[in-house]
Amino acid sequence: MPEAILVLVVEDDPITAEAHAAYVGRVEGFVAAGVAHTGHEAFRMLRDAREGRTPPIDLILLDVNLPDTTGIELCRSLRASGIEIDVIAVTAVREAAVVRSAVSLGIVQYLIKPFGFAAFAEKLNAYRDYRARVGSAVVTDQQEVDASFAALRTSSGADLPKGLTRETLERVRAAVRDAPAGALSAAELAAALDLSRVTARRYLEHLADTGVVERAGRYGTPGRPEVEYRRR
Repeated sequence: MPEAILVLVVEDDPITAEAHAAYVGRVEGFVAAGVAHTGHEAFRMLRDAREGRTPPIDLILLDVNLPDTTGIELCRSLRASGIEIDVIAVTAVREAAVVRSAVSLGIVQYLIKPFGFAAFAEKLNAYRDYRARVGSAVVTDQQEVDASFAALRTSSGADLPKGLTRETLERVRAAVRDAPAGALSAAELAAALDLSRVTARRYLEHLADTGVVERAGRYGTPGRPEVEYRRR
């Protein structure tokens, strides 16, 4: 079983910080390693983790507005200090300049408040998929690079085709990810999640269209070849 991804929640509001830490604990494969309420506190905790005084931290859930600095400035300070760590910005800030700064600093996801657990889990699940893909020392080819970055792309509720829900989409993603052979047909997914075959195919086709899974023919069974959907 893969090691848990340790997450530092950086959020000045205590109630919100507690809620985000609780959300982290609900997503499979993630553990809340700590909470910081200021940029100074976050920097100290990350420095201690890098120097081995505390357990390592893999990911920061970072509020952009902090009482003593901004999340953007904190990221700049971390990079300048040689602390390389993945960041998901969690904020109500919507200014394009802030988004551009986040991208330039390598922030891997941008989650806009307010949001529910489904949107939160969607971002973390996408990050986990991305991390699993880039965990090896070498990527083999362009397709693998493209698939790694595609893993970070997630669909918001507004982007979903009519009739699809984010909650069921996450269940479908998890079913494909956890399939023993790494692939499922629409019939297999329908049976696993108690969906109609038509509904299961619609979700799988959406994931294929957005680059999360790829379609492939399944041969070796009587009759017409069956389409299977394989995780990238």
